[in-house]
Amino acid sequence: MAEAEAVQLKEEGNQHFQVQDYKAAENSYSQALKLTKDKALLATLYRNRAACALKMESYIQAASDASRAIDINSSDVKALYRRCQALEHLGKLDQAFKDVQRCATLEPRNQNFQETLRRLNTSIQETLRVQFSTDLRVQKMFEILLDENSEAEKQEKATNNLIVLGREDAGAEKIFQNNGVALLLQLLDTQRPELVLAAVRTLSGMCTGHRSRATVILHAVRLDRICSLMAVENEEMSLAVCNLLQSIIDSLSGEDKRQHRGKEEALVLDSKKDLKLITSHLLDMLASKKVSGQGRDQALNLLNKNIPRKDLAIRDNSRTIFVVDNGLRKILKVVGQVPDLPSCLPLTDNTRMLASVLINKLYDDLRCDPERDHFRKICEEYITGKFDPQDMDKNVSAIQTVSGILQGPFDLGNQLLGLKGVMEMMVALCGSEREQDQLVAVEALIHASTKLSRASFIITNGVSLLKEIYKTTKDEKIKIRTLVSSDKTILYSVATILVNCTNSYDVKEVIPELVQLARFSKQHVPEEHPKDKKDFIDMRVKRLLKAGVISALTCMVKADSAILTNQTKELLARVFLALCDNPKDRGIIVAQGGGKALIPLALEGTDVGKVKAAHALAKIAAISNPDIAFPGERVYEVVRPLVRLLDTERDGLQNYEALLGLTNLSARSDKLRQKIVKEKALPDIENYMFENHDQLRQAATECMCNMVANKEVQERFLADGNDRLKLVVLLCGEDDDKVQNAAAGALAMLTAAHKKLCFRMTQVTTQWLEILQRLCLHDQLSIQHRGLVITYNLLSADPELAKKLVESELLEILTVVGKMEPEKKKEAVIQTARECLIKCMDYGFIKPVS
Repeated sequence: MAEAEAVQLKEEGNQHFQVQDYKAAENSYSQALKLTKDKALLATLYRNRAACALKMESYIQAASDASRAIDINSSDVKALYRRCQALEHLGKLDQAFKDVQRCATLEPRNQNFQETLRRLNTSIQETLRVQFSTDLRVQKMFEILLDENSEAEKQEKATNNLIVLGREDAGAEKIFQNNGVALLLQLLDTQRPELVLAAVRTLSGMCTGHRSRATVILHAVRLDRICSLMAVENEEMSLAVCNLLQSIIDSLSGEDKRQHRGKEEALVLDSKKDLKLITSHLLDMLASKKVSGQGRDQALNLLNKNIPRKDLAIRDNSRTIFVVDNGLRKILKVVGQVPDLPSCLPLTDNTRMLASVLINKLYDDLRCDPERDHFRKICEEYITGKFDPQDMDKNVSAIQTVSGILQGPFDLGNQLLGLKGVMEMMVALCGSEREQDQLVAVEALIHASTKLSRASFIITNGVSLLKEIYKTTKDEKIKIRTLVSSDKTILYSVATILVNCTNSYDVKEVIPELVQLARFSKQHVPEEHPKDKKDFIDMRVKRLLKAGVISALTCMVKADSAILTNQTKELLARVFLALCDNPKDRGIIVAQGGGKALIPLALEGTDVGKVKAAHALAKIAAISNPDIAFPGERVYEVVRPLVRLLDTERDGLQNYEALLGLTNLSARSDKLRQKIVKEKALPDIENYMFENHDQLRQAATECMCNMVANKEVQERFLADGNDRLKLVVLLCGEDDDKVQNAAAGALAMLTAAHKKLCFRMTQVTTQWLEILQRLCLHDQLSIQHRGLVITYNLLSADPELAKKLVESELLEILTVVGKMEPEKKKEAVIQTARECLIKCMDYGFIKPVS
């Protein structure tokens, strides 16, 4: 009975398969398999279900079912061929080849089998060729890199290829198998920064997601050598080595989220010892004077990321306990560093804050009171051990440590403030003659004053000293801190006064109809104060600038986050924006450091504050020399705030001035253009080129004119299926001279850079020739010159394209312009027209006339 039902289900499955209902067919075959023990029928059912799996692209299932059919009947040609198809899709070409070879042996006249045999043979040979060529490429790369006489360009290309290869799993394995680790160690031995950097980045790629490779590399390179590389002053090198260590840690701890199977799992059973060793080395780096500030920061970053638990539901906090027992004193040493003392470790502006963050994370990761008490006792012993009546430097370091802890776990910091002598030492240091002692003491008092009892102690014992420091010190940082120690709201109050002086608060739009309605209903209608009119505001702004308000604002911006709240930052941004309103005043603002001061306000704070600061930056960037307004590397920080202003939620003026700022920046260097591309500004710039608003369209087109000098931007124009080139060509035909000028400039550079774009220009619109002729006849010389340059580029691109231009009225235009009387201002125009005619003569389209 069951056998008959199995046969019936098989027939149903066949019917479903014929109408391409493969899922229903598979279900029928699966049910039939449960009802029969007949081997012939079982083989047929497995073979048929394999066919369904192939159709549904379930290749693993197809190979499995076909194998079961073959186990029953090793000469089942259909099953063998279906397994061959499945294995081919799974990339197992050698196994697929064996199956089809067997099929061809059983049925030598079957053309399908013969064709598949040839195809697989070709694919296998190609795979072997690629594999062999990859091995050769790896060897060739190392030969170039290790040869001191290799050309710089070849070495640069080899380093880039090696890094890319190391990031791909197959490529990393090839490097690994071809003695790559030993060769990379040789690159490290060269001590040439660019080669060492390439080796580090390649090793980082090889470690990613592969536990056994990461273990081999860790022991081959040696941890002490990795840490010494991270300890160097070079920021780029330090960061690259930090990424290498992070890749190793991720792979050893399983944080890379990849599944390790088979040999990979068996090779590395326990990596806890290596991870503990890495942690110990990182802790040793913190207290070493040989480590640069950059290296110390990277060590702190790695500890911050990898030691505390990411999920408090995990009970195991052994890594944190290990660091507390073996490294807390070293972290406290970093927190207690005073930059101006001779014994200070090399630091950056962020080092102490990173150490405070680490202390906070470690403290939060503790699970019970005994663990927290142990943590506190280590801190207490460290701080009290520093107090020494004979050594002022030690006392300063102790107070600096307390100040750092107060910026981390606040409740722990408050417990430490209760230690005998701590508050008294803070006040005593205020009376020191050394400014660095005063700075440390006043900063500590700021953090301590947030608790009422401590604030009362400061008022009773320290206010007179703070006033004296304010009067006598020349250090602006100390001045600000002494003010804030007395009253934390003073910066906010000063900023509020300046906002009122400049009328830089938001003013609601007055709707005349509502005003009339209010008057009709005898409601009070607020009226503008006479001194809030623009003339009075302008006068106040002039007086503020003359009084040196910019210097005061820049000093306020430098205040620490504990003093300078986000609300205060927003007020300062409003003031800066009001001061930047008149273009004539922007030079004074730049000269007094206003450009630099605006950058942090545009990057941090409230959303409104960041927008206001970015708008002020845009106003400065639009008309100032970026090298003067934002010296050094700061100019790259300006790009992101300006790009954020391109959002459609911002108003038209903000969009416009941001585009002007980006236009000015993009004219400075390709590195800046690359930064603008990286910040994903191009789509927004392109959108504004479609804008109906004349000024926005003009600004966007001018910006794009500068941006097309960048290769990545050119690639966007070269990509298939886009209308970017068409838009630029059509904008060349606009009536607006400024838009025309910018678009023609962009088109001139694009056609000069790529012949492909010369051909495409003639295809994007039927109006292209008419537009080009209009450019060449334009009465504005700059536009005419750009039109002639485009013409020259088209003539140079291809003889057939040149012939098309010569057969049009363009030849007559070139002849007329070329024969014009020489004139200084028209020199470039005439010369370009003559070059076009010479190109036509070279092709033989025209002949010279004597």
